[in-house]
Amino acid sequence: MAANKVLFISQEVSPYLPDTPMSVLGRTIPQTIHGKEFEVRIFMPKYGCINERRNQLHEVIRLSGMNLIIDDNDHPLIIKVATLLPSRMQVYFIDNDDYFHSMEEKGLETELLSEDNDERLMFFTTGVIETAKKLRWPPAVIHCSGWVSALAPLYIRRKYGEDPTFRNAKIVFALQPESFEGTLDPRFVEKLRMSDFADEDLRGLLDGDVDFMALNKIAIDYADAVIQITEDVNPELVQYAKESGKAFLGYVEEDERKEAYMDFYRSLTEEEED
Repeated sequence: MAANKVLFISQEVSPYLPDTPMSVLGRTIPQTIHGKEFEVRIFMPKYGCINERRNQLHEVIRLSGMNLIIDDNDHPLIIKVATLLPSRMQVYFIDNDDYFHSMEEKGLETELLSEDNDERLMFFTTGVIETAKKLRWPPAVIHCSGWVSALAPLYIRRKYGEDPTFRNAKIVFALQPESFEGTLDPRFVEKLRMSDFADEDLRGLLDGDVDFMALNKIAIDYADAVIQITEDVNPELVQYAKESGKAFLGYVEEDERKEAYMDFYRSLTEEEED
């Protein structure tokens, strides 16, 4: 029997970024479940502070070259890949010079150039989806982790829902405590409309400027299931997820995480088979 494919859309993954609670979990959780039953691939942004030589990234020419239109402007999509040892999982990096810069500062564009975060999220999300299509790698589960991945459930359900790559996938949104201050660009919703989303698709984003809470809530709205990754997740989001009626997995201690996550993914994929 073929392994169920699990696609991780991750905000941070070590060792490509310095060790933080989010980046360490971005590595250990996929490594924990990768094996005979589940085949895992990871997508993450190619932040400018990632050392390509040290981490042995190389461009995948056959996947690169597409132009993605954000706010009526073309942005070339560049795909790079590395192998995460010792598990030998493939990690794909979404890159573009407009949104991910070669900066001397040791920080992330999401923090240093936050005024572009709305478009950065749109580009990253579209890049992941278009690359997964080109790979012809239909996942059974799509695990979205962190607010940088929060647009993926909306895009997959409302824009790519009939695509064979994603039609049968179950989307899991993983709640993380890391947040951002303030709001996204005031034109964010307008830019989403220009990307063929209707106001009906964007309910929850139409009542004012989009902040961290609104972004997470729309991810929950379009996900099939929610996981609470750490104990210190915003309690309002945990409550919102529970009240949504979606399948929910609360915080699990590290020594129990492997079996709990695998059982959770199994329950979602078995539900699809039924």
